[in-house]
Amino acid sequence: MKKRDIRILVGAKLRQLRENNGWSQEDLGFESGLHRNYIGGIERGERNVAIVNLAKLAKALGVMPRDLLP
Repeated sequence: MKKRDIRILVGAKLRQLRENNGWSQEDLGFESGLHRNYIGGIERGERNVAIVNLAKLAKALGVMPRDLLP
């Protein structure tokens, strides 16, 4: 069985948490200080998110950074 790329898994988790808050990518961008295009890239698994940015996203969502990891 082929393992799924961690970027895809993190992106899916980020999207799930964002949508659970009822936020758009723009809302999450505002709350985290990151650009909505960057967030979209993460959610699509196109970006290799830096740990510092992962922490910013987790803080904005009210979760621990580990909650964004598979």
